[in-house]
Amino acid sequence: MAALAACGDAPDSSSPDAGGTTGGGETTAAASDYLPCIVSDAGGFDDKSFNQLSYEGVKQAADELGIEFKAVESNSENDYAPNLESLVSEGCNTIVTVGFALAAATKESAKANPDIEYVLIDDAADGGDDGQTFDGKADEPNIKPLLYDTAQAAFLAGYAAADYTKTGVVGTYGGQPYPTVTIFMDGFKQGVDYYAKEKGKDVKVVGWNGKDGSFTGGFEANETATNTARQLLDQDVDVILPVGGPIYQGALTAIEDSGKDVALIGVDADFFETDPTTQDVVLTSILKNMKVSTYEAIKSAASGGDFDFTPYIGTLENDGVGIAPFHNFEDKVNPDLQGELDTVKAGIIDGSIPVKSYLSGS
Repeated sequence: MAALAACGDAPDSSSPDAGGTTGGGETTAAASDYLPCIVSDAGGFDDKSFNQLSYEGVKQAADELGIEFKAVESNSENDYAPNLESLVSEGCNTIVTVGFALAAATKESAKANPDIEYVLIDDAADGGDDGQTFDGKADEPNIKPLLYDTAQAAFLAGYAAADYTKTGVVGTYGGQPYPTVTIFMDGFKQGVDYYAKEKGKDVKVVGWNGKDGSFTGGFEANETATNTARQLLDQDVDVILPVGGPIYQGALTAIEDSGKDVALIGVDADFFETDPTTQDVVLTSILKNMKVSTYEAIKSAASGGDFDFTPYIGTLENDGVGIAPFHNFEDKVNPDLQGELDTVKAGIIDGSIPVKSYLSGS
């Protein structure tokens, strides 16, 4: 992606990829003076994951409306509040903040600027900053949460991993133990356990036991991410799920160094499409349809009507979450697997197969 405005600097809208008008539609009267904005968390807009997807959603909406948008990247948590202040000073009408880590700064900015609409991705903005509670109403009335019950999609990925593994051991690790990270790990483990019970097979999950697990302490693609992945591979793991933006790159290094036949499961975006270097190792990806939900939020806010601040929750039923195709693994997986996944998905949607998460209220 093109370079974007650096943290601490005023947002730059001079180039199309940094927030300029890029065409794709005529400006409507309601949107002519409307300015949408977005701030990333420390992962940046080129993380091939949730920051990038959210950015693309804002960009698509602005393109179709024929208007400008402004984007600011954060390099660390110290940038969140200053970056929000810079966007407020730029006259943004709607500010999209990407990630659980931005929740506290978003709520503070929203409280100080009640006339600005905030779209907070991956946090309910209610009940403090632990992210473990969800009562359906944000602490500040001008925040719209965009949430994703990824445990449902991760359940399917866990089922697929349990069916694919040859060693009988699959693993997962995260960046930070945020609810938006552990929700993937929860669903993954539930899916593995469900498969093992239904099939009468012994499949073990390492890296997450439902309460504690392996975490890198951040979301950087660094040596810690690689070493954490190595520790899982050393336990005979042959399917690995890294949860936390760029940390999956550490798993790629560990897999290459191991010389073993290990499959990777991506998160947020379809890694096969967003990062071609994964195409030989990615079994599937757990999808959060953040681009579409962010796009729809901006289009709605630009319409000039009353903006609906009711939290959005992406599920399997509304296609807010899902799993990617098997791509290059199509001929490597059990030929009956996709049919079984379709049946499990239907069971999750109709409630006959319960999936627990903090968003499901269980």
